[in-house]
Amino acid sequence: MAEKQSSFSLLPKIVNGGIAGIIGVTCVFPLDLVKTRLQNQQVGPKGEKMYNSMVDAFKKVHKQEGFFGMYRGSAVNILLITPEKAIKLAANDFFRYNLQTKEKTLPMFRQMLAGGLAGLCQIVITTPMELLKIQMQDAGRVAAQALLVGKTVQKTSATELAMGLFKQHGILGLYKGTGATMLRDVSFSVIYFPLFATLNDLGPRKSDGSGEAVFWCSFLSGCVAGSCAALAVNPFDVVKTRLQAIHKAEGERSYSGIGNAFVNILRYEGPTAFFKGGACRMIVIAPLFGIAQTVYYLGVAERLMGIKRV
Repeated sequence: MAEKQSSFSLLPKIVNGGIAGIIGVTCVFPLDLVKTRLQNQQVGPKGEKMYNSMVDAFKKVHKQEGFFGMYRGSAVNILLITPEKAIKLAANDFFRYNLQTKEKTLPMFRQMLAGGLAGLCQIVITTPMELLKIQMQDAGRVAAQALLVGKTVQKTSATELAMGLFKQHGILGLYKGTGATMLRDVSFSVIYFPLFATLNDLGPRKSDGSGEAVFWCSFLSGCVAGSCAALAVNPFDVVKTRLQAIHKAEGERSYSGIGNAFVNILRYEGPTAFFKGGACRMIVIAPLFGIAQTVYYLGVAERLMGIKRV
């Protein structure tokens, strides 16, 4: 861990974070698409739903939109996940290193502070990435709902969408839902990073004298910590997803802000609505962070750059 290091090199950690993000998101993107569809759908007046479960959503998306439909919006996500994961993972290590006590220890509160600061740093990339991704992921659901009432929705690309938002609202147009994104990401990181560090420290060490955990320990620690943190902040993720959905299906409610979204979701859909897509999100986040954290700790960048890991 960073507190055991005698020096800190930021550049290789940024590169490792980028590599980890690309590999992780490519593996789990279809699950993330289904999560977005489940969170955005609103129950009709007679209890009607487009998707009844995660499995049902998978089947319908694949049947109606094909294999590549499962990767709708993946291009923008893969493009932006590189700096997003690079910032998140590297910033956490940076803050952990600089928040150490004089005795080179890191109390739990400081671990949580380091994680929260890392989550705060990443929203500069996460917010526009999530905004564009959600529109692309949810486009199929909105189009299908429109057809039911005899309307059509014009297809658009992430680039066209980004340019349209920029022309109408300037750079701030790409930061719709920043408050909700910050609420989710800071909370997630406060839980995830200390929990990962604790679990990772409990496992067996490598035999090379580095003191690092073995491969499977880092992977499982990332999976467990990611799942727990994902479930804990799922209500924030539901609110963020609803606020960032620009195109609504016929008859769906719009929200004026975080507080308004919380109140109206609770009023019209009940407390269980805050955990829509929760299981799917856990299944997304577990392998995503398991893979990303393991790749990050493999130190690919150090090997490529000839930097000795300390």
